[in-house]
Amino acid sequence: MLFTADAGPGIADGSITVTYRRWRRPQALAGGRYRTPGGFVVVDAVDVVPAAQVPPDVELRGDPSLPVTRVRFHCDDDHDPRSSLADDTDVDVAVLTRRLDRMDAASRAGPWTRATLEAIGANPARRAADLAASMRRPRDDWKRDVCKLKELGLTLSLEVGYRLSLGVRRTSTRRAPMSRDTLAAPYQVISISISDSSSPISISTLSVTSAGTLAV
Repeated sequence: MLFTADAGPGIADGSITVTYRRWRRPQALAGGRYRTPGGFVVVDAVDVVPAAQVPPDVELRGDPSLPVTRVRFHCDDDHDPRSSLADDTDVDVAVLTRRLDRMDAASRAGPWTRATLEAIGANPARRAADLAASMRRPRDDWKRDVCKLKELGLTLSLEVGYRLSLGVRRTSTRRAPMSRDTLAAPYQVISISISDSSSPISISTLSVTSAGTLAV
């Protein structure tokens, strides 16, 4: 099932559990599991209903000659495969850093990934609205960004708020074999370390010198 990105926060927090569609034939099945912007959902029921049963605040799109299908569902984060990412301690820091950098560069709000991780790490189980306000961002925009971090296995949703993934408590870089020529020009590797669910991440810059030694 397709949802717009702005429906993600409502699906994630359980405030959106019904959708109405005009389908020529059903595009969802009861018991089926589907990925949405707010996480995975399980469909509880699929029924054709009269158009008069559609709430007045719902914008019903599509061919008006098609029947109206009501889909009831619930969020299924307990069996979200992203949870396995959160338990994975074999993290490629270089790949992760590049992805966070791309997310920062693509954001109209400016860089946000590290600050958001730090806020969640320092304030586990705190209301999303409070954390968003502390970062001077609209709540729904902030929650959509947290969903992106969850896709990477960096955060987990709690009954209230979020926490950092325990599986990413500590990441380390692996230095591939290099020749002396390769090390002629110093370069940097960014390492992200998360100590536990209640502590913010720390970001260290390690410079590899021409002698092959690491300097923090």
